[in-house]
Amino acid sequence: MNDCLFFGLNYSPKIIKNKPNIITKSIQFKFENENENKNENENEKQIKQISTGNLSTIFLFKNGKAIEYLNKDDSNQNPQKIQIEENIQKVTVSSRNEAILTKEGNVFAKGEDINPNNPNEFINISSLIEDTNDIIIQDIFFGQSSIYLLTSNQDAYSIGSNQFSQLGFDSKTLEKTKKPILMMKNVSKIFTGNISNSVFLLNSNQELFVCGYNGYGQLGLGESRKEETEIQKITKIQNIPKGKIIDIQFGEFHSIMLIENENEKNKRKLYSCGDYHYNGLGKYENTYEFTEIKSSLFENDDNILDFSVGNQHTLILTIKGKVIGFGNNYLAQLGIPNANQYQLIPIQVEIPKLRFDEDISNYHVSCGYYRSFIYYSFSFSNLEEDLIKLFERKEFCNISFKTENGEIIKAHKLILKYRLNQNQNEIEKLQEIISKKSIKESNQIFEMIYSNRIINPKLYSEIKEIINSNEKIEETMKRIYLNENENEKDFIIERKEKQYKFPKLILIMRSELYRGMFLSVTNDTSNKVTDYSELSNKSFQIFEYWIYSNKIKEEIQITKQIINEIQIGIDYFQLNQTNPNLFDLLINKFNNQNQNQN
Repeated sequence: MNDCLFFGLNYSPKIIKNKPNIITKSIQFKFENENENKNENENEKQIKQISTGNLSTIFLFKNGKAIEYLNKDDSNQNPQKIQIEENIQKVTVSSRNEAILTKEGNVFAKGEDINPNNPNEFINISSLIEDTNDIIIQDIFFGQSSIYLLTSNQDAYSIGSNQFSQLGFDSKTLEKTKKPILMMKNVSKIFTGNISNSVFLLNSNQELFVCGYNGYGQLGLGESRKEETEIQKITKIQNIPKGKIIDIQFGEFHSIMLIENENEKNKRKLYSCGDYHYNGLGKYENTYEFTEIKSSLFENDDNILDFSVGNQHTLILTIKGKVIGFGNNYLAQLGIPNANQYQLIPIQVEIPKLRFDEDISNYHVSCGYYRSFIYYSFSFSNLEEDLIKLFERKEFCNISFKTENGEIIKAHKLILKYRLNQNQNEIEKLQEIISKKSIKESNQIFEMIYSNRIINPKLYSEIKEIINSNEKIEETMKRIYLNENENEKDFIIERKEKQYKFPKLILIMRSELYRGMFLSVTNDTSNKVTDYSELSNKSFQIFEYWIYSNKIKEEIQITKQIINEIQIGIDYFQLNQTNPNLFDLLINKFNNQNQNQN
């Protein structure tokens, strides 16, 4: 099971049975129905995301399924599976609504503001957008009574209540909408919160725009505009901190921004603005422009990895594994038993030791109204994006295409061969299509081919006949490198004076260590050699065969020494364990061997 800690309010709904209504110190979270089915796929338990609000708490798993704890005064309730047939990619929960984004780009939502006649029924709100042929939903975001959609064309849509102009329109002329409406173009990111009736919109030039409720000055418009309780039109913020905006989240009386600046020692810094209520600002005074939150706990040689804002409290996770909190602790949502009701300055939270030392980058924090989670989410969700980046490197680009203006685009021949039905004629057809496209459209086409995602429906409709769109990236990569003798097996693993060549893309899929190594655009790793001499011959054979096939050879006898060696290798190389994982296969085979001998 994933590492997952919980603290704070433990009723309505009862998150953990047989525990107090208020959990003042972090405890290990465990699903009540976890042991009901011992043959359950391991992916059913691997958490990908947790979203918690006043309406419910939803757990999304690696296999694209989700369960929710509904807001009911029922101490005996079990989590309920969400009945969405498509593969779920993201979940959001606010005080009044829920929304789900699927891999197919559909958005299902329910709640008072979305479906007032039947608020407990999910409806497909993405299908309500009028010009659906040009729209692929890539991300979703929640407000207290509204939902925001971001498309592949960087258009922002909004749906729900517009009581405070949070949909980007004057609330006097538009009170609510039952269909998503276009609020702004050229949007790269959307930021809001589950208690918020406000929204931030970031464009590709790092310009920040806002609209909605500003009753506590939380929109960062400055001292002179703090009395404006409602920003009726989308308005640009003039003064924002220097650096790249990573995230912004709202609380009830404030907002907090995470900025990254590559030129500073502490690359990531937090800034807050708004009202002093419950000290959600992390400092002692009101501020109506974003000002830095300072603390020695996440400065000096440490840095901020993740943060989450609840109703009136904030948790921060640093790269050194420290959990830091501030704000309202009335219901122990900071996980600090003896702290003040209102924690005025950032304070470190004591938690059980997790796997921070070896895998801190995969931990996250998630704050709801009066509860908090710290959880481990091993994710390969960015594999397709990483592969695209890898293909753009010169050593992988070995076939040229010419656009309508004569620009040259280089692509990965071996990948194209398998994406285009293994047919040279299909590559020629692609050449013809590219010759009539701009450089921008051509790049989008190759991104669709590499990632197997429908990014632009109009372009996709032109090339769908030549793309084998039913294949998964990993299956394709395996077949390419198992069946082809191209000169792509170009990473050497050395052990006991013998060298083995391994395909880079297979290692990327199998190991976080190699993934980070190969996807670095600043270092040339093509000639690097890794020492794997701690494995015996048999252990290395098992490792090598599993890398390609995800299986163990039947004729190999498993010993305790082999199991111990493989476990060391799994930890050291941070192997991405698919189901069934290597260690479980070894244990099962070892037990079966012993039973047969007896």
